[in-house]
Amino acid sequence: MGISDDTEQHRPEGRGPTLEDVARVAGVSRATVSRVVRGDVQVHQDKVDAVQAAVHTLGYVPNNAARSLASRQTGAVALIVPEHESRVFTDPFFVSAISGVTAGLDPGDKQLLLVLTSPEDRARIRRFLRGGHADGLLVVSHHEGDLTEEMLEEATVPVVFIGRPPRGCSAPFVDLDNTGGGRLAARHLLERGRRRIALICGPQDMPAAVDRRIGIETELAEAGITPVWRSYGDFTLASGEREMAALLASDTSFDAVFASSDLMALGVLKKLEGRGIRVPDDVAVVGFDDIASAADDTISLTTVVNPGRRLAELGATMLLDLLAGRETAQSLVLCPELAVRSTT
Repeated sequence: MGISDDTEQHRPEGRGPTLEDVARVAGVSRATVSRVVRGDVQVHQDKVDAVQAAVHTLGYVPNNAARSLASRQTGAVALIVPEHESRVFTDPFFVSAISGVTAGLDPGDKQLLLVLTSPEDRARIRRFLRGGHADGLLVVSHHEGDLTEEMLEEATVPVVFIGRPPRGCSAPFVDLDNTGGGRLAARHLLERGRRRIALICGPQDMPAAVDRRIGIETELAEAGITPVWRSYGDFTLASGEREMAALLASDTSFDAVFASSDLMALGVLKKLEGRGIRVPDDVAVVGFDDIASAADDTISLTTVVNPGRRLAELGATMLLDLLAGRETAQSLVLCPELAVRSTT
């Protein structure tokens, strides 16, 4: 990225170069310059090079007093959950995630701030990112557009995602191989002799839901199988009931259902039971997450294990490493496992 020849004419006489000057010349945001100056390891190398070139050309000298003020630590880490409260407090995955974050932060003596905001309220998320309320941020259960690269640059603190970030975000993350998990589910159903497989997928603005759908569809396609049904819920029990009711009303012939979350699978089982359809004799059911109730004797749901607590703990550890200036992986992806129980 080149340096403008008319740099001096934009700066008032007698005033030294500022962060704004460096940002304009480098072609990046002021927040990015601030992150480069303080040595933030999450900034893309091309932006680091552009900022360093602008600093050299302008002769910029950081304001030590301002840097000292900016470096004051709050002693807290924020967990941002872009979901409605009603979902956070009814989905066992979030209980596991919060527990894992707490365990991961314990060695760093950091307090946890829980920030709940609806996916539509991006302005609130942006205000929090700019506010300097925490030394670092963890993000879980995110949707496309919740956090853009531009918004993350404004945060000026390290950010780690629990789950693959949305497109365009390059922040570090920990995740389960959700695509591989979808493949495991498909392979298991095929091995059980199921060929008329219905899919109840999760919201397609969430990376995890997209990956799970791609995984099962890819495995089925490689076996020459096309799903007989595909619909979309929102990972809740109510949406599983709703989509299962729609499937039953459609007169589609099916012998298996894959639901992209255990809560949706529980909704599926409830509707099947209400219609007198035997599981697994008539219809096999596979879920995803392995929430605690999935292992209950009365449910005994076959499901792909999603280790939410472990993922959250690893994410918190990754964030502590970044805060301490220690090297850490840009991404960490765990291999999925299948818990086979009596619904298949």
